[in-house]
Amino acid sequence: MTSHIDIEIRRGRREEFEQVVRLRWVWTIERGEAPAIDEEPFIVGAADWARAHADTHIPHVAVTPDRSIIGMAWLALTPRVATTRSLDRWSGDLQSCYVLPEYRSHGIGGRLVRAVLDTAAERGAEHVTVHTSADSRSMYTRNGFRSNPRLLFSDSAIAEG
Repeated sequence: MTSHIDIEIRRGRREEFEQVVRLRWVWTIERGEAPAIDEEPFIVGAADWARAHADTHIPHVAVTPDRSIIGMAWLALTPRVATTRSLDRWSGDLQSCYVLPEYRSHGIGGRLVRAVLDTAAERGAEHVTVHTSADSRSMYTRNGFRSNPRLLFSDSAIAEG
């Protein structure tokens, strides 16, 4: 752990998408999961996917002074059904918030979360959801998330028969 770190939090740039999606690979390995694809094809395919969806899936990154990307959090925007009050409605979902282990416990995750929420507000999202682990629940609560009795969750859209 470092005592002071100078980290920039900002939106990821298209030319950085390979570095950003590599964090997803690292996260998968850290969790002990076996990837279904090799690393390089994943990096290429996921970066291409990110570029193709850049209007609705916006990465936010934590960057060191030497331009290494050490954290990420994505805002996924979804259009909502029009109402009689608004034809242009959006909701957001904070996805894939991750900071490399050696940079944790310095507030970087919280800064990434706040950056995502700022972007969601700029883009007119009515609300932002997050699917959290038990370990990160308090971090999200400290940074503006709260339980909502109107939100329900299903693990699958496919009903079992």
